[in-house]
Amino acid sequence: MALVGLLLALLCITLAQLWHGGSLWGLLDVPALLIVLGGTLGAVLLQTPWPQCRAAFRASAMLFRNPHWPFQEQASRLLRWSNEARQAGFLALEPRLANGELDAFTRQGLQWLVDGTEPAALEQLLDNELDRLEEQKELEARVFEAMGGYSPTIGIVGAVLGLIQAMSHLDDPNRLGAGIAVAFVATLYGVGFANLLLLPLANRLRAQYRLELRYRELTAIGLLAIARGEGSLAVSRQLGQYQGMRQ
Repeated sequence: MALVGLLLALLCITLAQLWHGGSLWGLLDVPALLIVLGGTLGAVLLQTPWPQCRAAFRASAMLFRNPHWPFQEQASRLLRWSNEARQAGFLALEPRLANGELDAFTRQGLQWLVDGTEPAALEQLLDNELDRLEEQKELEARVFEAMGGYSPTIGIVGAVLGLIQAMSHLDDPNRLGAGIAVAFVATLYGVGFANLLLLPLANRLRAQYRLELRYRELTAIGLLAIARGEGSLAVSRQLGQYQGMRQ
């Protein structure tokens, strides 16, 4: 639906431009595009360390896909591990580390469990990992939020540059028109990129990350219940509140 929403917004803008005989070429201006894109990207690179920017750009692929977090499958898996651990001990879970379907957080938590980490220490380790993940994901979303904040302002910079160009050629109508076009189109690009792409992308990433964090919480609760030696019924009750979650 993210792609549908983006296409719908662009389609409506295009139809509005054509409704009264406007030209799509009037919305295309390379200098204005360079000002807005280059200025916005440059400002964010100046503000944000490169590793954080790189992680955010990689995460932007999430706009057009819906990561799968199998809550039901993970809850069932944790319940099986609980039964195995109560019957044969934590070392019986060691072969499960070879399961290629496990995500990094689950594999790390299971490794700590197999190593015999005390429940209190395991809880602290899992909480620290959840906090680290939440902070990392929030920083990625803030990159696009910052871009959405800078983009309209850079569009105004482009508008001012276009007007300066226009005013310097008052005696030449052709060049005067080109300068005014850059001014208005740069403003359109700045506001459009911010409100149709960058800010929605930041909020969509946050929504996806919240779902991922709930999945990690489910895993942490299950692993801690296993570490404490809780019975299957108690484990099932703790995991039950997450099993109905969907994408």
